[in-house]
Amino acid sequence: MIRPARLKPGARVAIVSPASTPKEALVRRGMERFASLGYQPVLFPSALASGPLYYAGDVAARVKDLHDAFRDPSIDAILCTRGGWGTAELLPHLDADLIKANPKPFIGFSDHTTLHLWFAQTCGLHTFYGPMISPDFARGDVLADGVDLHSWRHALEQAESWEVDAKQGMRVLRSGNTVEGTLYGGCLALLTESLGTPWAMQMPAGDIILFVEEVGTHPYQWDRMMLHLQYAGLLDRVKGIVFGNMAQCAEDAGEAALIEKALLHNLRNWSGPIAIGLQCGHVNMPNVTLPLGVKARLTCANAAELQILEAAVE
Repeated sequence: MIRPARLKPGARVAIVSPASTPKEALVRRGMERFASLGYQPVLFPSALASGPLYYAGDVAARVKDLHDAFRDPSIDAILCTRGGWGTAELLPHLDADLIKANPKPFIGFSDHTTLHLWFAQTCGLHTFYGPMISPDFARGDVLADGVDLHSWRHALEQAESWEVDAKQGMRVLRSGNTVEGTLYGGCLALLTESLGTPWAMQMPAGDIILFVEEVGTHPYQWDRMMLHLQYAGLLDRVKGIVFGNMAQCAEDAGEAALIEKALLHNLRNWSGPIAIGLQCGHVNMPNVTLPLGVKARLTCANAAELQILEAAVE
């Protein structure tokens, strides 16, 4: 796969909205906090657009922002303002040759799972499932509340092995042997909804470590979507699974416990270690950055640890 160049001090980063309209006040605050880390955020034309409907501009405007961000040699990376809904509309209009010729780090989560799949499967580009301007960089004290700087720095600025563990919320849901594979995944609803389309999720070659997370998803919905992945054959080469933090899915401790029971029931015939609680994606705590498409090692013994074995940047 293509490794984009790592971020360096002073990097110019395009701020884009491929999906829904963000709140301008949150974007302005998030950009200010983002700049405090030594980067230069560059707000692109459609990033604050309102409409049609809930979109940040029409399809042509959002595609243009993405293409222009990749094309512009002064831009070093691309960071989304928020998720919502809308990136799937862009897929038929994206220029793979342009992007492969100008690889850059692309960072976002939630609805941008759709773009992560497309970048990996169409362009062979490593991307980053991680914090965004509006929900994360704008929240509280950016380092204490919004962004897990340990994973951000390692994923985007360095080329050495590193790990996330209990400090980032991980714990063992089901123990098992230590396994290795390519780290892949994202927002579970977007993964399952891709199936049956020309841009359906396809697992990378070899063994896989699957990461999935969600928001507002009840136990039976977790059960249903995970079963969908199993029936589609997408767990056949998965050796280990990491689930995200469930605070945005469970209304209380009872529902949180039921989610875990539903997952263990769902995966009773699948053998492999399972971790849960990783603070990545839809969280109200420091958001972890995960590089997708890299080799990783999952340990679920007395404690859970996900070790990133290779760099996604060069």
